Amino acid sequence: MNARLWGALGLFLAFASPSLAGDPVLPPPPPHPNGQVLWHIVHDQCVPDEVAHAQPAPCAEVVLAGGVDHGFAVLKDKHGLEQYLLMPTQDITGIEDQRVLAPGATNYFAAAWTARSLVEARLGHPLPRQDMGVSVNSIYGRSQDLLHLHIDCLAPATVAALSGAAPRLTAQWSRDPLILGGHPYLALALTGEDLKADPFTLLARGVPGAAAHMGAWTLVLAGARGRGRTPIFILLASEADPLMGRFASGEELQDHDCSVAQTAPTPRS
Repeated sequence: MNARLWGALGLFLAFASPSLAGDPVLPPPPPHPNGQVLWHIVHDQCVPDEVAHAQPAPCAEVVLAGGVDHGFAVLKDKHGLEQYLLMPTQDITGIEDQRVLAPGATNYFAAAWTARSLVEARLGHPLPRQDMGVSVNSIYGRSQDLLHLHIDCLAPATVAALSGAAPRLTAQWSRDPLILGGHPYLALALTGEDLKADPFTLLARGVPGAAAHMGAWTLVLAGARGRGRTPIFILLASEADPLMGRFASGEELQDHDCSVAQTAPTPRS
């Protein structure tokens, strides 16, 4: 089969079903030679400092109200002007770890959305909710083996695309993917000022085949406005297919230079 036909077949598979690539043949996860760096920061520094001194350095926050198995830490990432990472205080490796779906699991996305105030503090002013997002990369699109959620501004192109798509999204995963950052993303809308549902659970229960291949997926939670300017969230999901050059890194929809903030300060909307 020539290259053009292979490309056409790949495009057909990418859009043929709600699981994007159907059920792609996935290669083994790539090695992450320095994949324990974040775990050592959280486990060896932030948590002990919080327990001993109520000073979670070098993290900005450590929350242990539910114990270490349900706690989380927030760390300023070394990349970007204002990007933060939210990580569990137990050794959950990533989106593929079944503990993210366990009964009573911490809603890390909800905690990360609340922690966006740290991003705004570094910017010096609040941002409209539609300019902010939280992402977690697939096992193929990350370098660390501790679950970590990226909290940062969305890229201007992402904001514009989601603003246009918001009116037609529902509480069910879309059958026709949105093309964002050059990659297909399933989308659904969640109503409310604050996040109640757990995105990991919504993916596992709502997209055929996802529960069996969670590590191949990326999720992005974007603040948005629906009809009548009501506050909503748009949840995005994309599946990796490394053989087709898709590594499912939803972080690509964020902007670590926060271009959307390069305007006069505006009150949070």
